[in-house]
Amino acid sequence: MADEYSVVVQDLVKLFGDFAAVDSVSFQARTGEIFGFLGPNGAGKSTTIRMLCGLLHPTSGTASVVGIDVAKQPERVRQNIGYMSQKFSLYNDLTVEENIRFFGGMYQVSDSQIAERLRWAVRMAGLEGREHALTATLAVGWKQRLALGCAVLHKPKVLFLDEPTSGVDPISRRQFWELIHEMAATGVTVFVTTHYMDEAEYCNRLVLIYHGKIVASGSPTELKRTAMKGELLLIECAPLGPALEALEKSKVATDVAVFGNALHVVVPNAVEAVPLLRSELEQNAISVTRMEQIPASLEDVFVSLTAHEPAPAVPR
Repeated sequence: MADEYSVVVQDLVKLFGDFAAVDSVSFQARTGEIFGFLGPNGAGKSTTIRMLCGLLHPTSGTASVVGIDVAKQPERVRQNIGYMSQKFSLYNDLTVEENIRFFGGMYQVSDSQIAERLRWAVRMAGLEGREHALTATLAVGWKQRLALGCAVLHKPKVLFLDEPTSGVDPISRRQFWELIHEMAATGVTVFVTTHYMDEAEYCNRLVLIYHGKIVASGSPTELKRTAMKGELLLIECAPLGPALEALEKSKVATDVAVFGNALHVVVPNAVEAVPLLRSELEQNAISVTRMEQIPASLEDVFVSLTAHEPAPAVPR
């Protein structure tokens, strides 16, 4: 099972006029893994997921979900997947139970199964006793879990989650990810798009996308260890603003970013760079209290890979 691929994408392209929203994207997602699609807003994540769900026709390239061609058989694809968007796709004027029954009908869950699946969805969402509450009255975290329950009523083999934790509080986000891991453990492939670098750590494997192109892929650990273009220094100094300006002009630093009350600086070689950068900062009357090499975070990796990538031209 672990070696099978539920999602296979090859040279996928989506053009809107002359603008490439998705530009020759290729990847594979294994059965039962949590596959993350990580990138900022406008990177091409949602466009890709809509093509994979059979909601948007590719311009070129191929993609299959559980062996079904998304361009040739979009309806059949939709019968075999679950889909949850960042807006949760719930009907606020329906009760919890009415929403579940509605989506059960949409997914063609049989009458003999709907009662059991309804009980399961309510229990999973933590909404026992609130089956007759209007969905509009629920807190965002409860709506999120209800939407997830509705998306998997038909026990799909692949679950697509498009920015599912947008606007959700940190505790609800953590509880949501626990549910996702439980589903993956049963063999469901979970394909999730996100722009939250911290929650990307929950994924088994990641693809980093920027301006419609894949810039790196691998497990979170692999990306932090190998994808960084250089080594990372943490520099605590004052004043911070002038230090940032000085290091942006430095020939030693390849990238500089503010992280809290410190700077993260990418350099080709940390050992060689430390004395040179310290000297440059002191020459600019900047006091350095700490300078040391640190392991990269996913955010550091992403910034390093994309900082100098030119934005594509948007057609007039």
